[in-house]
Amino acid sequence: MTHVHVIARDNGAGLSRDLAILARVLGQTEFEVTISAIGAGGLRRSATLWRRRAQLLWRGWRSGTARARFDVNLMDERIRPDHLKLARRNVLMPHPEWFAEQDRPHLPAIDCVFAKTRHAVPIFEALGCRARFIGFTSLDRHLPEVPREPCFFHLGGRSPNKGTQAILDAWLRAPHWPKLTFIQRAPLKLPAQLPANLRHVTAYLDDDELRRMQNQHAFHLCPSETEGFGHHLVEGLSVGAVLLATDAPPMNEMVTREHGVLVPAARSGTQRLATTHFVEPEAIAAGVERLLALTTAQREQLAVRARTWWLDNDRAFGERLRTAIENLAAE
Repeated sequence: MTHVHVIARDNGAGLSRDLAILARVLGQTEFEVTISAIGAGGLRRSATLWRRRAQLLWRGWRSGTARARFDVNLMDERIRPDHLKLARRNVLMPHPEWFAEQDRPHLPAIDCVFAKTRHAVPIFEALGCRARFIGFTSLDRHLPEVPREPCFFHLGGRSPNKGTQAILDAWLRAPHWPKLTFIQRAPLKLPAQLPANLRHVTAYLDDDELRRMQNQHAFHLCPSETEGFGHHLVEGLSVGAVLLATDAPPMNEMVTREHGVLVPAARSGTQRLATTHFVEPEAIAAGVERLLALTTAQREQLAVRARTWWLDNDRAFGERLRTAIENLAAE
C-alpha cells in the first residue's frame, strides 16, 4: 500500500484549508495517509488517518534508526528539508507568489512539482523542476437552503492581494449600487463614515456564519492581483455565486466567461515568482454594471454553471492527484 505523508503549515487560513482538503481527497483513495500540521514553532501536531504516526518516524530518523518510511512526501507551499529523507519521493505543491528563496537550493531534492494551476507549470520548469499540472479544489460551501439575495460579497480576509481597495473606490463613487459586504483586515483607505451600501466586517466570524454569508450573496467580487490557487474564488463557485474576477492567469483558469464576468488588468508587477495584475476601479465599475444588467434567468444560469464547474473540478482533481501519486511511487 502506498503511504503518503502530507506536510503543511496549519496557519488558520488558506494552508489550513489545504490540509483539510488533502485529508478529504486522499481519504477517498486506497492510500495510507499521514497528515503533519506544522505551526510557527515547528511540528505541532500530526494526525494519522490509518496506522502510523509521523512523530514516531521523526524520532526514529533523529536517532538514525529509521529508513524512508513514506513512499511520497507531499509538501504544500514550502519545502521541509528535515522531512526530505523520510520518503522515497518528494513532491512540492507550491504557490509561486509565496515561494521562499531559502527553498530554492532544495529544489533538486524535489522529484516532481504538482502544480495547482497551469500557470505555475512553466514557472517551475524554468527553475529546472519536473512539473505536472494537478490542479486543486476547495471546500464545498454550498448551502442550497439559504435564500439568495442580489447583493455583493467580497472576502479579502487578511490578504493584501485581493483587489479590495479598487472595489471600494468603485463603490464609493456609486451610492446607487446594492449593498456590498466586504471582509478585509488588511489596511485600507476608507472615509470616516461609510455610505449605506457598504458594510465592512472586521470582527471575527465563526465558520457557520461565514458560510451563510457566502451562500446569501448572489455576486462575489474577486479581482485578485495574484493567486497560488484561489480558495475564495473556488469556494464562491462551489456555492453557485456569480463571480467577477481578473482576466489574467491563474484567476481566469478558475473563473471563465462561461460562468462569470472577467475584467481586464490595467498594469502588472511581480511578487516573488508570480506576476501580479492590478484592476482599476473603472474596470470594476464596468464589471459590476454587467452583473446588474443580468436578468434573473441569466443569473441563475451562470450560478448553475459555476456549481457544475466546481463539481467537475473537484472530481477531476481527485483523479489527477491519485494517478500522479501512483505513478511517482512506482518509479
